[in-house]
Amino acid sequence: MQDKFTGEEQDRSNVYDLDSNDPEQRLVSRTGVDPAQVQHIGMLMGALGRLRDAEQELSDASLKYMRLNETDMRALHFLIVAGNRGDLATPGTIASHLKISSASTTKLLDRLERAGHIVRRAHPTDRRALAISITPETHEAAMNTVGKQHAKRFHAAARLTPAERDVVIRFLDDMASEIRIGSDEWPNQDEAGAN
Repeated sequence: MQDKFTGEEQDRSNVYDLDSNDPEQRLVSRTGVDPAQVQHIGMLMGALGRLRDAEQELSDASLKYMRLNETDMRALHFLIVAGNRGDLATPGTIASHLKISSASTTKLLDRLERAGHIVRRAHPTDRRALAISITPETHEAAMNTVGKQHAKRFHAAARLTPAERDVVIRFLDDMASEIRIGSDEWPNQDEAGAN
């Protein structure tokens, strides 16, 4: 598939271009790297940016259509996957997946239940727990909107050869590893305010 940007138009539209972001090479030294390679890497970063923009546009459209916030949508996606796998979702598993507190989970579930998106039932084997499921109407609405759009990513992946997919997987995993924030790499709020 051809990129919609070409030549100078692509260079000017790419806010991820390394020379534009780091002209003094404070973040990334380009010493000994061919300028054509730097430009090519910038094109790759631009492609990732366009993917991120498309995903954000889809997320914004689905949030507006479903009248939910991002955490609500992540919870519903989790419930769809749990249901497809035959797993019972509980408030605890939802909290763990979303990395939110028990109190926040309760508020989330109250909100989703009031809106008719979920059902709470007694857990079949644990008297102290609840089993949470998505309503058929919400499941269908999610599948026909955001689910249908996200499924199209499969076609892009299917157009790659297995070797190309291996390269993409390795690249994306490597990039995720590189940008993951470690506790010693990010300034705390006091340090940020001091600068």
